[in-house]
Formats: sequence, C-alpha cells, structure tokens
Amino acid sequence: MKKSVIVIMKKTVVIGASPKSSRYSYLASHMLNDAGYEFVPIGIKKGEILGKSILNIKDNPAVDNVHTVTIYLSPGNQKDYYDYILGLNPKRLIFNPGAENPELGKLAENRGIEVEYACNLVLLRTGQF
Repeated sequence: MKKSVIVIMKKTVVIGASPKSSRYSYLASHMLNDAGYEFVPIGIKKGEILGKSILNIKDNPAVDNVHTVTIYLSPGNQKDYYDYILGLNPKRLIFNPGAENPELGKLAENRGIEVEYACNLVLLRTGQF
C-alpha cells in the first residue's frame, strides 16, 4: 500500500520586495520559489519577480492564508504599515538583518504571532525555514 505524503507549504509574504537582483528580498523570493514555497512580493518598487507582479504596499493588498511575513524594510519605513502587516494575520514574522524592530515585534507577539530575528536566506539554506 502506497503512503500519502501531505506537504504543507508556508505561504510567505515578502515585504520590501524589489525587482533588483542585487537585493536580498529578490534573492529570498527566488530561494522560496526554488524550495517550493508560495511567495507574494509586496513593496513600493514596481516590477516583477519570477513573473509575479510586486504588489504595492500602499494599496494594502489582500492576501489570505499567510503563514510567514518576512520583512526587508528598515524599521523607520515599517511604521506606516504596522496595521497592514499585523492584519495579514501571519503565524510568523521574520525580521531580516537591518529590519529588526522590537516595537513591531512586541505588537506581533501580543497577537500570538511568532517573531524571529533571523536571515531568511540562512533559514532556507539550513533547512530551518
């Protein structure tokens, strides 16, 4: 008898997505895709990543069933989007290097959201994502 394997992928919203190949958010999007994760690029830069249009964060785009939000915006640029980010109701929030924000982290923890201060690229490369 053949066993069924159920794989639950973690839909990940990439906040601060950029179409520039030198940006870590761009690399993370590619690594998420290569690992089989669904990703949703959101930022202020127009463009595409792997054929997906970058959604404008100023439009508060609706995204459902979010497991992880990984942030590539500096703390000063996050403030206007606290309600949006928390409103995505993620199970986990990852603050990448340079995006560390204890204020938003505390707000997330108060809502029961797991908070990690880590590098998304390292998490993916080491199988800890």
